[in-house]
Amino acid sequence: MTEFGRTVRQNGSGGTDHGTGGAMLVAGGAVTGGRVYGRWPGLTEAELYDRRDLMPTSDVRDWAAQAMLALYGLDRSVLESTVFPGLKMAPPPGLIL
Repeated sequence: MTEFGRTVRQNGSGGTDHGTGGAMLVAGGAVTGGRVYGRWPGLTEAELYDRRDLMPTSDVRDWAAQAMLALYGLDRSVLESTVFPGLKMAPPPGLIL
């Protein structure tokens, strides 16, 4: 997991800056494999955030909380209020077996 992505468009020096959206790879024996989770917004200018960043489609904290819920049985209310204050978890995505 990472807390930032990279911009889609290059900056003036030919590099990319910290962006808003990013990708996450999940691996391990307990992971429901062979699937792509989430939504892909696309890369056209109209689909970018501020016309330069990959559009975020979910909260990275939700994915971590979903794994903690499935693997360790932590209570949703604890995850949403104490571990990740302010998080509103989505319905379970079936990420963990």
